[in-house]
Amino acid sequence: MNGNRFGRLFQVTTYGESHGEAMGVTISGCPAGLELTEDDVQRDLDRRKPGQSMITTSRGEPDEVTINSGVQDGYTTGTPIGMVIQNKDARSGKYEPFITAPRPSHGDFTYSAKFGTRNWGGGGRSSARETVNWVAGGAIAKKILAEHGVELKAHVNQIGDIQADDVTFEDIKQHSEENEVRCADPKVAEEMRKLIDQYQTEGDSIGGSIYFEARGVPRGLGAPRFDAVEARLGQAMMAVPASTAFEFGLGREAREWAGHDRNDEWEFASESRGDSDASGKDGEPQQVPKPSSNRHGGLQGGITTGEPIYGEVTLHAPTSIPKTQTTVDWEAGEEKEVQVVGRHDPVLPPRGVPVVEAMLALTLVDFMLLGGRINPDRMDNNPGEYDTDYHPTQPET
Repeated sequence: MNGNRFGRLFQVTTYGESHGEAMGVTISGCPAGLELTEDDVQRDLDRRKPGQSMITTSRGEPDEVTINSGVQDGYTTGTPIGMVIQNKDARSGKYEPFITAPRPSHGDFTYSAKFGTRNWGGGGRSSARETVNWVAGGAIAKKILAEHGVELKAHVNQIGDIQADDVTFEDIKQHSEENEVRCADPKVAEEMRKLIDQYQTEGDSIGGSIYFEARGVPRGLGAPRFDAVEARLGQAMMAVPASTAFEFGLGREAREWAGHDRNDEWEFASESRGDSDASGKDGEPQQVPKPSSNRHGGLQGGITTGEPIYGEVTLHAPTSIPKTQTTVDWEAGEEKEVQVVGRHDPVLPPRGVPVVEAMLALTLVDFMLLGGRINPDRMDNNPGEYDTDYHPTQPET
């Protein structure tokens, strides 16, 4: 089975199945000298883990991470970082009826048809539980980006037909974690929660969407065509389980705009020089072109403009629902009425927020490394030097 690795220079390779012994991820390409503890990773895992509220699955997984390589005395060493999250509450018995009778709209039949076998407990490798690995890797990517002035955040902007008004980036940072829905608009969050409760009571589920934004991304990242930032970001977001649409900038709304209205016109803006130029001038402001608006979502020609990158990911309703549905048993050769019983989310975006943030962070840190904005060997950008704050010192005797 291929397709278990993401990234070019910052590579994330994952393993594990929903009801297997453990989930795991290896990070290759993290520079040395990043201060990193398990708590740094655990914070984001706690945002994704099950059992957070009545609108998430009751599966009792603590999702405690163990870092078992790539870190020495609290700093990354530049070698692969290995992380493991044990599965503590797998109950496979309820999935036995679906071994040869695939659940509607799941990967049960397609996996069996492709491989001739599958781990059927909890959906195995096709389960969204696998995203715990992505969030662990994304937490490290976020730390690297923060060291280089890039911050990002996401929130739930729609559940069913209830849509939040546009909110500021500051609102998302301040308010999205204050409610179970993870919507930055508290009043709309209450309406969303009532709608989720309604579907849950009816034994059904409902879809929604997640808005994401990144600020401080430097201009000049990406390349035209197949390495366009939006192309690789689209791949990242469409890999998120249950995703059915990815948008950036105006997204689908762009089809309603005339070219003259959509085009981002250019204007001059003052920008301080970060480094000395050839004449030795340092810190003097210069006039640089800047889009007067940002309807392109920080991306033009596949390359970052330096403006905020923003977009949206749509997630369909969870497919595991207790309502009676029809399937066929290919071994018995008969049609069956089935109920998918067990512990499942009635809605996905609230727990999907840290997953979307992780994929955004992993994509951006990879582009930062590819574009030479981050030294691939050292966070301090001083390769060849060994006298560092994070290098082990001679033990006292």
